[in-house]
Amino acid sequence: MTYKGVFGWFRLLLGAALLGSVVWQVTDRIINNLFRPWDYFTKLSIDSSIFAGIVLVVSGLYLVNHKSETSRLNVIRLGATVAMIVIGAGYHLLLGDSAVDPRDVGYEWPVLPNLIIHTYGPMLITLDYILSVKGPKTNFRKALWILVFPYIWVAFSIIRGLLINDWPYWFLNPAEVGGSGVALYILGFTIFGLGLGFVLILLRRLAQKLTGNLANV
Repeated sequence: MTYKGVFGWFRLLLGAALLGSVVWQVTDRIINNLFRPWDYFTKLSIDSSIFAGIVLVVSGLYLVNHKSETSRLNVIRLGATVAMIVIGAGYHLLLGDSAVDPRDVGYEWPVLPNLIIHTYGPMLITLDYILSVKGPKTNFRKALWILVFPYIWVAFSIIRGLLINDWPYWFLNPAEVGGSGVALYILGFTIFGLGLGFVLILLRRLAQKLTGNLANV
């Protein structure tokens, strides 16, 4: 199979797995009469999975149809990759032991979709970005665009929280961590996200250089 075929089908499958995991969770919660869309779809993990899933499917379709990924789509894919790494890291470092919503006491989330969203998805999309060495190169200035998606989500979450006093995560709630605490968490995630973006670009360039050198051996 060609390079475009391998990465194209890989992205299609991974994108379908992420989107399918969301559908699985929604279906399971509907069956258990626990689906609250105004709550579920405000989670960064869910929004990032939907975002990344769509980006992967679009990029995969480009490749399986023998088209080259555009520079703009590559930057968007970088943003989706960073978003998935952030939710994976945030879940395992900050949220894994969070208290259960009182409305969900006794409910067990389906294991596989949760693993795909928070563990396997972030790892696989990262490998895909680094190893897709034949795609367009992304410079560090363009990488600043990766902040657009998370900042829109943060702005929406804070405005919504202030209006109805409902917060997707405790670290965005000023009543729990204070206004300065919220600002520090946002700053921390900004630095972490930008740092991840730059590291991914460097690793991908290194992979491109290594594969180029091996081709000349």
